[in-house]
Amino acid sequence: MAADRNQGWREAALTGLVERHRTALVRMCCLCLGDASLAEDAAQETFLKAYRALDSFRGECDEKTWLMRIAINTCRDMRRSRWTRHVDRRVTPEMLPEASAPFEERDEELTLVLMRLPPKQREAVLLRYYQRMSLAQTAQAMGVTVSTVSKQLGRALRSLRGILEGGREHE
Repeated sequence: MAADRNQGWREAALTGLVERHRTALVRMCCLCLGDASLAEDAAQETFLKAYRALDSFRGECDEKTWLMRIAINTCRDMRRSRWTRHVDRRVTPEMLPEASAPFEERDEELTLVLMRLPPKQREAVLLRYYQRMSLAQTAQAMGVTVSTVSKQLGRALRSLRGILEGGREHE
């Protein structure tokens, strides 16, 4: 009987996580991986891992930060796998899940430029500015220090500025 209650709680918790964070997670994974179908797989794998770890979630961070950390690690694992090295991973804005606001031409340009950043810089930018996480939450989600996130963001922003202003990349 207690096992049934625990199972019911876990399923309800997972359903809530999926309802609240699915779109943001899929978009984040899509931008990290550069492939919409891989992003769906990564998001599904993230929720599966979260479901398995629900009992060990201590609430030391908010659930979005926790899920983003799992998603970032899942995306990193997928990028390291041999199979994904042979996949065409060019993403267009049309491949992303529906945004809550209309996608403007400048947004499309920025998204395409953002995809050119190295993975860790791209992750830092996406978590900090796209997911609107604090520096501390971004660091927690990436599994690094706040100082490391600040450095990654600085490098990324210099590169983005150089590309957008002059068509050249920095560092």
